[in-house]
Amino acid sequence: MVKPRVLLLLPLLFGALFGTHQARADEARRIISLAPHITEMLFAIGAGDQVIAVDNASDYPPAATALPKVANYRSLNMEQILALQPDLIVAWGNAQQQMVQPLEQLGITVFYSAPDTFAALGDELQQLGELTGHSPQAATVVADYQRQLDEIEREYRDAGPVTVFYQIARTPLMSANDSTWMGQAVKLCGGVNIMADSPAPYPPLNAEQVLAQDPQVILADEHEDLQHWRQWPALQAVAHGHLLTIDADRLHRFTPRTPGGIRQLCRQLDKARAYQ
Repeated sequence: MVKPRVLLLLPLLFGALFGTHQARADEARRIISLAPHITEMLFAIGAGDQVIAVDNASDYPPAATALPKVANYRSLNMEQILALQPDLIVAWGNAQQQMVQPLEQLGITVFYSAPDTFAALGDELQQLGELTGHSPQAATVVADYQRQLDEIEREYRDAGPVTVFYQIARTPLMSANDSTWMGQAVKLCGGVNIMADSPAPYPPLNAEQVLAQDPQVILADEHEDLQHWRQWPALQAVAHGHLLTIDADRLHRFTPRTPGGIRQLCRQLDKARAYQ
């Protein structure tokens, strides 16, 4: 990788030494985040002080909980959003596009967050860095994020396969295929997702389909959501005590903390490998 010229680094160096930052005209200074993972990303790259409002579910980092709440998954408080006069709204992909369109029509800039792969998250962090004037910080965050993923990939490259049922929801029973973040995480850890080839990203299914596959591990985000599987003691996952939980805050929110959630998932699968 070619190093940047020293002259190009001088403004950054003086900014770091003297604590100054001259905002560019195109940098967003009043940002509203409409999803928890977006809030985390903005704070992670150093743009937290520019975030003026968030959605109801944004609870990390702790500083975000003190901000005004202007949205939930299903609706936006348009009056409050307009009163705050944002110059950038960051929304959650297709899930919120229809809700946010009226704000776009009023001339407010909207960035849609929709990372669907590990690489896409890195790209999005860089884009948010450019929009908020925090490109150097975003580059540092992305480099650390990628380093963690590379370490996990190397560690589990030759790990023995473990069959996994990833339970997204209990009622109705729902899982995830290999196009999803959860499916990609299972694969990175050397797991074999029994729903990998489902045509739907988050397929509904019934218990009989899981029983037929007899996975070695069943994962969910809450211990209580796994207990119904105990009515089938012959299941490998039940017989060997491998009804295991994952860290949903880190794994289901696509943020720089996600590698920590993936590593915890990998360690859970390691418990099943002890029986091979």
